[in-house]
Amino acid sequence: MESWYLVAGLGNPGPAYERTRHNAGFLVAERLAQRWQAKWTWERAFEARLARVPRGPNRVLLCQPQTYMNASGRSVAAVARYHQIPVDRVLIVVDDADLPLGQIRMRPGGGTGGHHGLESVTAHLGTTAFPRLRIGIGRQPGAREITDYVLGRFSPDEWERLQKVLEKAADQIECWLDFGLQLAMNRYNGWVERPAERTDET
Repeated sequence: MESWYLVAGLGNPGPAYERTRHNAGFLVAERLAQRWQAKWTWERAFEARLARVPRGPNRVLLCQPQTYMNASGRSVAAVARYHQIPVDRVLIVVDDADLPLGQIRMRPGGGTGGHHGLESVTAHLGTTAFPRLRIGIGRQPGAREITDYVLGRFSPDEWERLQKVLEKAADQIECWLDFGLQLAMNRYNGWVERPAERTDET
């Protein structure tokens, strides 16, 4: 009997938010869809773009909620409940300003870290016990207010580095689907690529 898995990449819809740091979750979902040659469809009932992909004995739903970040949980919960997907097979992919660009971290559950998308998913699923994959985007040194930063676009250098991160995040998600959470965490959590160290010439 096949099992359903849900991989929901969070972000904000529309051209104004394309390639912004806050849309790292969207970008991972798009990388998977590209890798799997999956076709997106707009499904009004779920307020989401969805792509259905067979993978071995299972089926995977890729999801991009179109509700805007702060209401992402409404879409995620609707998809999960309709397809009767248990929360331990619902993976949420989000940006994380507390991780530097170049790091990824998968966890089986935990807090929201103040991330409004995770707060919404937690509220609508009624639990924090869902796996999540955090994509590091870093933050501006010394800045406490990060709204403008996370809604800003990646610089050309950051965008180039991000491509390796997206590939590794896709690898980690495939590992999670095929072999489970523990192996995916052990094999992929941490640095994808460390930034080059700066040296002062004397």
